[in-house]
Amino acid sequence: MPTTQEIPKTSPIGRKTPRVDGPLKVSGAAQYASDFHFPGTLYAVPVEATIASGKVAKLDTSAAEKMPGVRAIFHRENIGKIFRSVLGEGMEGIVDERRPPFEDDIIRYYGQYIALAVADTFESAKAAADAVHATYVKDKYNVDPDLQADDEPEMVPTTFEPTKRVQSERGNPERAFASAPVKLDQIYVTPTETHNPIELQGTTAIWDGQMLTIYEESQAIFNLRSVLAQMFGLPKENVRVITKFVGSGFGSKLWPWTHCPLAVAAARQLGKPVKLILSRKMMFQAVGHRPRTQQRMRLGATTDGKLVSLQHDYVNEHAILDNYHEDCGEATAFHYSVPNLRVKFGRARRNVGSPTAMRGPGAVPGLYATESAMNELADQLKIDPVQFRILNEPKIDESLGIPFSSRHFLECLDLGAEKFGWSKRNAAIGSMKRDGLTLGWGMAGAAWVAARFPAAASVQLRDDGTVRVASGTQDIGTGTYTILAQLAAQKTGVPLDKVEVVLGDTSLPEGPISGGSMATGSLVPAVFEAADNAIESLLSSATKTSGSPFEKRKPVDLVFEGGRVFVKADGPAGGVPFSDLLRRANLRLVTGSGKSEGTFGEKKPKFSKHSFGCHFVEVTWQPEIARLRVSRVVTVIDAGRIINPLAGRNQIEGAVVMGIGMALLEHTTYDPQNGAPINSNLADYMMAVNADVPPIDVHFVDFPDKEINELGARGIGEIGLAGIAAAITAAVHHATGVRVRELPVRMEDLLTSSVLA
Repeated sequence: MPTTQEIPKTSPIGRKTPRVDGPLKVSGAAQYASDFHFPGTLYAVPVEATIASGKVAKLDTSAAEKMPGVRAIFHRENIGKIFRSVLGEGMEGIVDERRPPFEDDIIRYYGQYIALAVADTFESAKAAADAVHATYVKDKYNVDPDLQADDEPEMVPTTFEPTKRVQSERGNPERAFASAPVKLDQIYVTPTETHNPIELQGTTAIWDGQMLTIYEESQAIFNLRSVLAQMFGLPKENVRVITKFVGSGFGSKLWPWTHCPLAVAAARQLGKPVKLILSRKMMFQAVGHRPRTQQRMRLGATTDGKLVSLQHDYVNEHAILDNYHEDCGEATAFHYSVPNLRVKFGRARRNVGSPTAMRGPGAVPGLYATESAMNELADQLKIDPVQFRILNEPKIDESLGIPFSSRHFLECLDLGAEKFGWSKRNAAIGSMKRDGLTLGWGMAGAAWVAARFPAAASVQLRDDGTVRVASGTQDIGTGTYTILAQLAAQKTGVPLDKVEVVLGDTSLPEGPISGGSMATGSLVPAVFEAADNAIESLLSSATKTSGSPFEKRKPVDLVFEGGRVFVKADGPAGGVPFSDLLRRANLRLVTGSGKSEGTFGEKKPKFSKHSFGCHFVEVTWQPEIARLRVSRVVTVIDAGRIINPLAGRNQIEGAVVMGIGMALLEHTTYDPQNGAPINSNLADYMMAVNADVPPIDVHFVDFPDKEINELGARGIGEIGLAGIAAAITAAVHHATGVRVRELPVRMEDLLTSSVLA
């Protein structure tokens, strides 16, 4: 484990730091999107289609319009113009459901909005929405869970850009597979999953002439500004988006959904603030989900365990009008060494709302398939699954032919095996026992992309000795407020309690989206440059101010350290607090701005930049009562330098909990009778809770990756979910003898267990 000599022990970087915004949250002072109230605010409730395919033949709003407190029932004929938006450059104009609400009368999924009730109170709006009656011409719909790829060209449109369906190819994988001594050919299925953050989606919209302000729980406020400006024909500078706190999003709040322009249009029509908050049931229908996938894995290997062929062909569901691509092959092409490889995708249109990114999009379901296949092939070869991965460790990214910026997967495997006690594993099915329970042990690898988005920030040094750091990014519960405070404290030497962090407003310097686990890595260089520029202004002022102790010095002679300025040759003993220098110069503050370029999606990278990790899992199995529990997890993550180990460990623990839900509980089921999500509530949609979660032992290997930023920090929000489901199903097989290839693991799958029999 390397030491980090350049970061002193007193530094806030690498220190376990409680959330600086914690007191606001636990006291109820933190304001989420629905907490902003304004005089005259009206409340809106959408009316949802009760068919999955067809057309609205007639909409009867007469009864609803006569109800007390109702201001309007909006629909296609009276909502006013809402334009389509288009994809722009960078992270602008991104939308999964591109069709504006009410653009036509065609119904393409159950729960699609067909009208909007607006009233003086939420209760009145809800009653009015319930009173709207729609008559439909029904068409045949398709929510079939069996996914067969539609006939599409080799280049297809996606949410972000046109993409080749053959994502990666080298050698001759089919011929190598045919001649391989040991083969595996299996299909792995992941279900539709729904995000279900605690905070419901919603919008509060206010117009002031041609100026629009919205309060929204967005993971990408500048993209939202861009989309709304297009939809309402406004200059971007006329749209302000405010997102102070987000009650989690998991990707569902990355891109705008149709309820947002509805609230904006209603506020425009009525000239008053309008608040629209979705119900939990609506969250299952019109604000995204992780799509169902079917993935065929074909692996060929030599008898001594060297991979010779890997073919990954997968299909994901997507919506009738939209082009979402779940990139299950994101990690496949580089994760293991194999000379012959092909990764190809297809899509199957269904009458469901548009899928969207969900924590670890693409790589999470993809690694479930690839890591499960690796475990199965290791069993066929009678090679320990850890050793099998070591045998196939790549020296470079073989998909691009370039080196990794930093890859310490083997160190993760070594440490994970040691902490878990993997050497004590008996590979025989059902052979390990403890306290009358059958134990199952499994493991899997993990990977996640590392990159930067463009980012900007500002730093102020103020005459009261405090520092303000600001960026128009957002904290979605991951700790961005705290990280920026740590970065500013690192550069200025000011204690954390004297650093003010301002986020979540498009009037601030343009910050990155909170997606892809890239916000922190993107902000490091921007905040550091802003702090350097503020310090430069301070030093310049100190040498020009009459009566300053540094009046006759040059800025290059001075050093700023620990919140004090001193002459380099004299040392810090005679340092002067920066607040004294500002007051002497009659300056309230000095400001520095910083900006960093993005690396995400670069066309010709010099290095392959990713984070890596592994999971070791123990399950207990009671065949007498058919009871399965995850009883122990060890996770090791290689994600560069960890800026805040406390928040970092929390991120990985949360991801592992989500992985337990993915493996054993979570799935959204669509009713074949009407196309509606059946389990569209938190009673029937099962997620892992405290009682399902065992001790989680999280470790980080600290290898800074300076290709990402000068601290060497990569993102850690999503990698903890990658691979965990495959480790759990491997442990289930070890305990029960049942090989589960479709998630979640169901008890009826295990009732066929030879151990139970």
